[in-house]
Amino acid sequence: MNQGDLAAAVAAATGTGEGEAAKAVAVLFGLVRDGLRRGEKVAISGFGSFETARREAREGRNPRTGAPERVAASTKVRFKPGKGLKHALNGGV
Repeated sequence: MNQGDLAAAVAAATGTGEGEAAKAVAVLFGLVRDGLRRGEKVAISGFGSFETARREAREGRNPRTGAPERVAASTKVRFKPGKGLKHALNGGV
């Protein structure tokens, strides 16, 4: 399922137009992104939570040549599924 499919499903479930549903989905993802950029934890009850984690710079290796290379510091996103999502994926409703 991609963002367009998600917008279509929201439109069908709520009875709104696909354009409005697409805007709502885009706004939701934008709010999640903006919260993560500010370093906030974004929790959606029954679904899960997103948070950022800092990865320090480190020494890596080029897999082709084996030569050492510097890997730059970066920020990654962690997702922890909520109880409701786990239950739904493991045979619950």
